[in-house]
Amino acid sequence: MQGVKMASRDLEFRGINRRHLEMYFEELGGKRLAKESRRESEQVPASQTKDTDTDSDSFPSIFVAAGWEGQILSEQEISFTSIFKVNAVMVRFTADDEVGLEELIKKYRYKTTRVGG
Repeated sequence: MQGVKMASRDLEFRGINRRHLEMYFEELGGKRLAKESRRESEQVPASQTKDTDTDSDSFPSIFVAAGWEGQILSEQEISFTSIFKVNAVMVRFTADDEVGLEELIKKYRYKTTRVGG
């Protein structure tokens, strides 16, 4: 998806397990790119990739499907107090056009909706 002008948006999701966010891309039809494919597409030499990295633990985690791509960019812990902490995960959505981007984000947000009680 490089070299073509595409619609893209970065969003932050808090309090949702990163593995669940990855699973949501797969449920929407995305296929995870293997670490080797990411290295080739990003032109990162193998010497700069840790041997301990696994596909699920290294960033970015990239998922591709027809017309869109999703990336889990980073994860950090945010402290509101010394006791109350949550994770914050940065996610990038990219699609062929703005309409496709809006539809992807709408479907993804539906999966991340949490209803309190």
